[in-house]
Amino acid sequence: MQDDAVSRDGDDAAARHRAGAQRDGAPRDGASPEGAPRDGAAIARDAAEEASAFSHPAVDPDVTMAYGDHPDQVIDFYAPREPDPAVLTPLVVVLHGGAWRAPYDRRHITPFADFLTRRGFAVANVEYRRGQATSSAPGGPAIPAQGGPPTPGPDGAASSGADGSGDRGDDRAQGGTGAGTPVAGRWPDTFDDVAAALDALPALVRAALPQADPGRMVITGHSAGGHLALWAAARHLLPDDAPWRTERPAPLRGVVALAPIADFQVAEKLDVCGGASRQLLGGEATFAERLPYADPVRLLPTGIATTLVQGRTDIVVPQAVAESYADAAAKAGEVVGLTLLEGVGHFPLIDPAADACAVVAEEIAQLAW
Repeated sequence: MQDDAVSRDGDDAAARHRAGAQRDGAPRDGASPEGAPRDGAAIARDAAEEASAFSHPAVDPDVTMAYGDHPDQVIDFYAPREPDPAVLTPLVVVLHGGAWRAPYDRRHITPFADFLTRRGFAVANVEYRRGQATSSAPGGPAIPAQGGPPTPGPDGAASSGADGSGDRGDDRAQGGTGAGTPVAGRWPDTFDDVAAALDALPALVRAALPQADPGRMVITGHSAGGHLALWAAARHLLPDDAPWRTERPAPLRGVVALAPIADFQVAEKLDVCGGASRQLLGGEATFAERLPYADPVRLLPTGIATTLVQGRTDIVVPQAVAESYADAAAKAGEVVGLTLLEGVGHFPLIDPAADACAVVAEEIAQLAW
């Protein structure tokens, strides 16, 4: 079974993968706390998968609309290919990865967005602020404050892919953070933007894609974007003083999180993306106090149908991270689907040429329709 075989249609590929996938929400006895082995063969495979995923040209949107004044506060909208004019189309909200680091923007995931339109979905590809930020303005939200640009720890290596390739595996190869290395995320700006984008989305969809149905909305995200997708679906569980908290669950049909950074403490133990989750929360000094506001594993049960899709050979965000989230959900009384794909790493999940991408589209369809 070849996870990286070319599959534009995807239906047969999805069926082949389904035979090897594990979908359950119960704790898995014997789940390893270790990440996937990072031997030479694994690193070479990951590099080949990444090269395939980012070999596709970027796809321009049909419409771009702003949800704020900052240049990164925009959403790209993609209309479905060959829609049925008599039926409103489900909307897939896409949150890109890239370890919340500024160099990695939404363009790298546009081939995946286009792939979804060819499967009959309307797509909203959300941009948000990433990278370093200055301290919060006086009178800001009553949450642990940003004290200035975070300083990476000694293991805070960052991705260095020049093509905007997201969670590039250079994190795992470098032993430390060099001068000029981008820092992961902004506090609180990254969260401000995702919350604002989701709040503005229904009105923007009506203007940009009248053929889309915001009442049949599924949110998906890859890697760091998978974290943001899970977080966006759990805002009603945030602490009372969180400015992003909502009174009721988001109007979502479901969440499909792809290799998500879903448990920050497990991610830090495994040095996922060079300590990116610690950097996102401002560094070691503020990491613990900000976890209740940012870590999806602490925001359960959501009451929203959720599926995680994870490659078993992922060495960027290892399987143990997704398993920890699914186990925590089960302990909270909620079943979270976990689809484990044999022989699949980090990048095939968003690669239109990979069978794994067809599996992702199938998972989305099961929730959207």
